Formats: sequence, structure tokens, C-alpha cells
Amino acid sequence: MCGIIACRTDRPAGPYLVEALGRLEYRGYDSAGVAVGGDGGLLTLRTVDRVGDLGHQLAAEPDRAGGTAGIGHTRWATHGAVTVTNAHPHTDCRGRIAIAHNGVLTNADELRDELIEAGHIFCSDVDSEIVAHLVETHLVDHDLHTSVELTTHRLEGSWAIVVLDSQTEVVVAAVHQSPLVLAHSDHGDFVASDIAAIAAWVDSFRVLEDGDVVQLTPAVRWRRHGVPVIPPESRPCTVRARDLALGQYPDFMAKEIDEQPEVAERVLDAWATGASGPDLWQSLGLPSFSRVAVLGCGTSLNAGRAIAGLLGRVGDVPHQSIVASEAGEAILEPDTLLIALSQSGETADVLRALDTLQPRSGSVLAITNATHSALGRRADAVMSCHAGPEVGVAASKTFTAQLLTGACMAVSALVASGRLDPFDAQRLTGDLKRVPELLGQALAGSRQAVPPLIGGLVDAPGFVFLGRGAATVFADEGALKLKELTYRWAESYPAGELKHGPLALIEQGTPVVVVGDLDERLRTSIAEVEARGGQVTRIGGTGSTIPVLASDRHAVSGLPWCGPIESVVALQVLARELAVALGRDVDKPRNLAKSVTVE
Repeated sequence: MCGIIACRTDRPAGPYLVEALGRLEYRGYDSAGVAVGGDGGLLTLRTVDRVGDLGHQLAAEPDRAGGTAGIGHTRWATHGAVTVTNAHPHTDCRGRIAIAHNGVLTNADELRDELIEAGHIFCSDVDSEIVAHLVETHLVDHDLHTSVELTTHRLEGSWAIVVLDSQTEVVVAAVHQSPLVLAHSDHGDFVASDIAAIAAWVDSFRVLEDGDVVQLTPAVRWRRHGVPVIPPESRPCTVRARDLALGQYPDFMAKEIDEQPEVAERVLDAWATGASGPDLWQSLGLPSFSRVAVLGCGTSLNAGRAIAGLLGRVGDVPHQSIVASEAGEAILEPDTLLIALSQSGETADVLRALDTLQPRSGSVLAITNATHSALGRRADAVMSCHAGPEVGVAASKTFTAQLLTGACMAVSALVASGRLDPFDAQRLTGDLKRVPELLGQALAGSRQAVPPLIGGLVDAPGFVFLGRGAATVFADEGALKLKELTYRWAESYPAGELKHGPLALIEQGTPVVVVGDLDERLRTSIAEVEARGGQVTRIGGTGSTIPVLASDRHAVSGLPWCGPIESVVALQVLARELAVALGRDVDKPRNLAKSVTVE
């Protein structure tokens, strides 16, 4: 959560900062700000509007906005209300330095009291301002690099910090349990929370690790836990410009829903060849396992549950799902493979859960969209889900990418352990190779079937989602997506649970979304709903309200062992279309942010 950018260039820094912040808004958009240093002193601009407002403010300050070093921040509020004074960057008492901070300082109250007693004047309610005053204190006797390092010795909690000295135009960054990457190019030196923010200007990047304090220079002054170190190896930047542009789409949610057939092709190109035998599993270098636990939050947890379910259906593997924020209650049996899923690889709840669970598990496999992330570095093995940048805050293509990545791993692992015959594995891998076409069919069907339904749903205060068996987790994901995008309540249940309580929610006109082709028990559940006036929308095969699930009557048949993968497209389209009709910002749902780096 929250996005940071810092740069030193040979041209005005302001345009770089604003453009990068625009690419970081998915991490938080309660407020934003920039600070630029130079001959005119420190210029700090902040807003509770979107990042674009900063561009207008910079244009109004041509005489002071020419500094070539600066920092910027886009905020998701944790401490303090959404106000201009609580927006970052924050400054010291003398107005010399500016800081931006991601994370939470757990000893903030103690430090604030100490600094106030020493005469420092605070202008905000946020914990982050403490950093500016601590750096100010140390800067009396030290250079900025050392001052930032000494400041981090006083902090408890988590942080990614950038500090600008407006007098020297020096920029320093520091990290502990919050992500930053650093890059150098002909444009200058950059630090950002996400490589996508600066991908237009760099070809490679380095990852800061816990304890790093780095000064931005072409030669890079890098210390780790107080000791000078050789900068880590550069990694190639694979983000493409077209991934970050809307093109002809009205929003990134629509674009990323449509990208799923292409993403599926990319995942399968990367992993499917080795999945038909033991090669993929063996390449991960992990030990054999007797059972599986999946760990995640939100959509990533739902993808993990789908992976665990197919391991159970295909290989009779015992499995459990762990909500990362509740991992303290989890007990892992011996020889458990722990599969940790996170789009960003920086999800704080997942990383903290690993503190408890990793010593107990047989091994940890990470499935993430960022193999260089903290999760990727901590796991015993990591698989990229190859989704590419996902700008929309509500996950769409990453669900599909994580599920397919995990499915390839699962098939190969079952062959390697003798649970699955290689001939059957080839058949299942062949099934997976049909997924791009299945998703394409589902997209076409959803675009046709969903819009006419929206008028009858727009006034509904809430929704019920139902599924059975493998479809249940897809119903759960559909309910989550609708909540995120429309701000309407949505409850999801296994269909058989209706009569054990949830049926009380059903009244005349209540929308009920049913995922899956009809078996006799599902027909009974639908009849129970309709008898009480519920408005049923069925996502299934031919004859359904939204007929997107493939059957033998289609050119491409479905994958019952993997679950109704195609349904997720219809569920996403339904949520997005309803949200647009309600006037919601589908790329930036209220109160939410991507890459949840605070607990």
C-alpha cells in the first residue's frame, strides 16, 4: 500500500515524479504529493485529489519547480485522516528535508513525545512525520546517508523511506519489510515501490532488501545493516509500455479482463511443457510432500483454494487453506508443502504468516507476479504467474494466471510422486492447453449476455452467490469481485448450505448468482430460491442466463477436474458492468489498494 517515487536527473524532476505516481496510484489514492529541491529551496506540493492535480500545481510554480532531484508519494491512509496536512511528503522544522514513507511505525507515539519535548513542531497526525524530525536531528553532525541510517536504528515496525535534502539535492532510500527497487539509466537515478512506475525510463533494476540504506548516485552508495556492500545484481525490466497504457479501453479493469486468454497462453508456454511429466516439479528442487496447505489473502487465497482442490480431486492429496491474517491458528502436519500466493509478493499478512509457518512446513513454494519480491526471495522455490502488470486494484487476470501456474505445478508434482500416471498427465496438460480458447469463448459470451441483465440488478442492495464442489471457490471469487467493484454486499455459500441459514436472506427480487452446470442437487437449490422470489442468474452451459461454460456440444470442452475456469470471466464482467452502471471507479475502488504491504 502507498506508492513511493524518488529521482535524481539532469532535467526537472517534477514531470518524472507525477508520471510515475500516476502508475503507482493503484497502491493508494487517498492523497498524493511531491517535493522538489534546487536553487529555489524545497518545493512541496500535496493534494487530496488524484495525482493529476499535482501536475497542475507544478505548472503553476515554474520558477521553483525546476529542481532535478525530488520525491513523491501516493497514500492509502493508515494513521491520520485523509487531509492535505497528512499527505506526504513531510518536512522537518527548518523546511530543508522532505520524506515519504510506506509502512507503519509501531513506536511512533514514544518517538513523537520525545521529539516534541526536544522542541520539534509537528504539522500532521501521521506516524511518518517522525522520520523527518529524526533525520533533522542527526543531520546536524552527519551527512544525509548516515543520518537516515541512524534514524532507522530508532524505528520499530516497517518502512520504505525516501529522503530528499533540498540544499544538496541528495536522495537516500531505506527499507525494512516494505518494497523498493532502484534503477539507473540515461534519464537518471530512480527509486520506486514498483518497477512499473519507472519502466518507461530504465532497462534493469536492483531490489533493496531489509536493512539497506542507499544513496542515489550513478555509482550507488549502498550499505546494509551499516556495512558497505556491493550493489546486488541487476535484473532485467520486462514490463512493456503497452501493458501500462489503456489503448482503446475505457479502464484497466476492462483491459485486464480481456487480456486473460493471452495471459493463459503465456503461462502455459512457460510451464505446460514440463507439466506432463516430473520435469517441472523436479526443476523446483523441492522435497516430496504428503499434504498441501495454501496461504494467501483475498483473490490469491481463492486461487490457492482452487489449486488445492484440484490436487485433492486428481491426486487424493490432503489439503487445507490458510487465511494469512489468521495464520497464528494454523497447524501444519509434517511433510506439508506450503504454497504461498501473492500478486505483488509483498503482501504483509502473507510475509508475517511465513514467520510462523515456514519453520513448521516441509517447504514453501511461492506463486507470484513478482519473483524478485520479498515472498519470492523467502520461499524455497518460486514460480512466476506471468500475468504482467495488473493496474486495476481488483484482481482479474492474476487469478487466472495463479490458478494455471498452480495447475501445471500440481500435475507435474503428482507424476513425480507416483500419484498420477504419465499418460493421464498428458491428457490433463492437453486440457490446460485449451484454456485460452475457453476463456476467449467465455469473454465473447459474457460481453453479449451480461449487459442486458444490468438494468434488473442495478437497484439491488445485495447479492447471494452459490456453487457446488469445484465451482464453490469460483462463486466466492465472484462475490468478492462484486463487493470490491460495486460496494454492494455479496455473500457466497456452497449451495447445499442454503437451508442451514442463508435462505433467510432470500426475498422477492433478491439476486442469486449460481455458478456451475446443473446437477440434481443444484437444481434443488435453485428451486428453493425461486420458490421464495429470488432472481436467479445462472452462469453455466447452453441455456443458462450467461452461457459461458463449455460442454461437449462446444468446439472446446471444459475442464471439470480443474473447476469452471471460464466462469471467472463472466463473474468479472458482471461485477464490472454493474459497477460502471452505478458510477463506480472500477480501477480504484474506495478504501482499497493493491499490494497490501501493511497488516
